[in-house]
Formats: sequence, structure tokens, C-alpha cells
Amino acid sequence: MIVNSLRLGQLDVPDDKIIFMEKPVLGFEHLAKFCLVEAQDLFPFMWLISSEDPAVSFLVVNPRVFFPDYRIEVNPKEIAELNIADTRTVETYVIVTIPDNPQDISINLQGPILINTENNRAKQLVLVNSSYQVRHHIMELANAEIAREERQLREPVGV
Repeated sequence: MIVNSLRLGQLDVPDDKIIFMEKPVLGFEHLAKFCLVEAQDLFPFMWLISSEDPAVSFLVVNPRVFFPDYRIEVNPKEIAELNIADTRTVETYVIVTIPDNPQDISINLQGPILINTENNRAKQLVLVNSSYQVRHHIMELANAEIAREERQLREPVGV
């Protein structure tokens, strides 16, 4: 299938790689078909691109890249429509928001997108009883990690 994207141009995506959204991305309920595209220059980020509207694409990332302890509790009824036989076939992504100020880049941990890689069925969940927020600023995490590493470098080395 040829997928046109304003962001990446024309893409030739195998039909078996088209993802069908059982529950669409909030605000984009009219779009059900997407493809996930790796961009080497953006690793670990990927593009979730609409095959129905060339203007719609989302930058996504596996939330565990930034939050290794990220866990979600999902009601079995909530994911039944994804026909999951083995939970190891489910990939989780979150949408990245890039505002004008790069220091404000955030990820939406409250609205993960689950993709069953066996049948390419997907849905966006809305976690209601969760401590996760719509905006988790990832540059704050990066800056905290840099500060931690700098402190370690200044600590005297034991003999």
C-alpha cells in the first residue's frame, strides 16, 4: 500500500504492516489505518502515520525508554478487541508532544497506544485510575540524569 505523508513523503508499506485502530487516537476518531515507521535519525522515536490523511502523523516512543518502571493495568474487556493470545506480542507506545521550546518536550503516559503485532490491531487507552499524566517532560529526566552523572564524576574515587 502506498502511504502519502507530508512529513516523510511517499512510503511503500506492505499491506500486512497496516495497523487498524480499534479505538482511535483521541481527536482523530475518523482515522483508523496507520503504519509505524522507524526513522534511524530519531531513534528511539518512531512515526505513527495515518494512511488515510497525509497530514496526520504522531511521533511515538516506547515509554520504558524514559520510564523503565512504566506499568499499566488493563481491564481484560478493554483489550479483548485486540484479540491478544500472547501478551508478549503487544507493543506499547506513547505520543510525544514537541512544542516550540524543546525543553518542554513531553510524553503522554496516560494515553498509551497498544499494538498487537500478531494481527496489527491497536487502540489508544485512557488510563483513568492512574498516577500517570498527559504531560511527562522528558528533558527534565535527561537533565536530572546529566546532573547525577556530573555529581558522580566529582565524587572522590575510593582507593
